[in-house]
Amino acid sequence: MVRKSLIQRERKRQKLEHKYHLIRRSSKKEISKVPSLSDKWEIHGKLQSSPRNSAPTRLH
Repeated sequence: MVRKSLIQRERKRQKLEHKYHLIRRSSKKEISKVPSLSDKWEIHGKLQSSPRNSAPTRLH
């Protein structure tokens, strides 16, 4: 049986992923459209500033 803390942690990750989904998706699209490398680094910094648990690969 799964501990309740693990269930709560997974729910928290799901909420964060849902909250940051549009922000992450739009940032990734912007990176592919921007021609200059310095602008890409700027957008990449925005992605890095979002919480780690907001990434969809962190969900189980």
